[in-house]
Amino acid sequence: MILRVGRALQERRLDKYLHGRFSNYSRVMLQEIIKTGAVKVNGQSAKPSFKLSPDDLIEITLPELPKTEIPPENIPLDIIYEDNDFIIINKPADIIVHPARGNTHGTIANALAFHLTSAEPEPNEENQTDDFDKEDELPVALGDFRPGIVHRLDRNTTGVMILAKNNVAQWKIAKQFHDRHVEKSYLAIVHGVPDLTRDRVSAPLGVNLKFRYKYAVRPEAGKEAITFYEVLESFRGFSLLKLTPKTGRTHQIRVHLAHIKHPVVADEMYGGRPVYPWQLKDADPVPEAPVISRCALHAATIAFAHPTTKEIVRFEAPLPLDMQTFLDLLRKYRKS
Repeated sequence: MILRVGRALQERRLDKYLHGRFSNYSRVMLQEIIKTGAVKVNGQSAKPSFKLSPDDLIEITLPELPKTEIPPENIPLDIIYEDNDFIIINKPADIIVHPARGNTHGTIANALAFHLTSAEPEPNEENQTDDFDKEDELPVALGDFRPGIVHRLDRNTTGVMILAKNNVAQWKIAKQFHDRHVEKSYLAIVHGVPDLTRDRVSAPLGVNLKFRYKYAVRPEAGKEAITFYEVLESFRGFSLLKLTPKTGRTHQIRVHLAHIKHPVVADEMYGGRPVYPWQLKDADPVPEAPVISRCALHAATIAFAHPTTKEIVRFEAPLPLDMQTFLDLLRKYRKS
């Protein structure tokens, strides 16, 4: 293909410009394509960081995207809402969102594939077209192969989540996430009580240099990350927080809360500890299961513009049983 850079050029880096034009290809993939010499600017090979100018001529040969299929699996979805464009689910704990290395089955994506396949109507005299397959095929996410996945929640985070049912809806909703037009709120039970009843945490995040599977506050090289919090209830030694992230970095809320010395309960990756009933009762230690065995974080609400009607829609997921039980015990034994 041959592209001519327009005069309304906004992104000057070659790799970012091409990612904006070919969003189904990840930026990393496009960088590799550029490095192989498959992209020329004004007849010359260029680096991914090459600065473009209006009227530059770009010649590019793009490889086909890899064909990957997500096998359908009969995994129940707790559906809050569904229409022709998307599904809103209440994600349970202990399930990952999309297949990854070491976790190729048992994911939300597998469940979505089964749900859409099982929803296909049987052919009849009034329905003899292929429109269903074209409309409700599992969409391919921007960049990586994550069908139907617009955003994700960590494995042990519960709550409201959007699953797209077609490519147009996925693109429109994903763009809202990219442009930070989606409003989200979370609930977390944390250790301790913050000094301020509400505040903003602004701390850049990046990959932890010692443990690559973790993230950390990195003022020198991290990406902007902002989280607002509000104390909804305080107890002796614990508090219930409402959290509103303004950016969407990986593990953002968990790292920010650890950064202000109030980690999420049972989030052992970032300093949280399991809590046992005998601790809440100020009793002697006894062998018993913890009150909650996973990170006490829940995606409570989400609001965005409907991809078809453009109206703002808002959805809420009720607090899961384990967090509700924990709160009930705090209210009973740990009143401030």
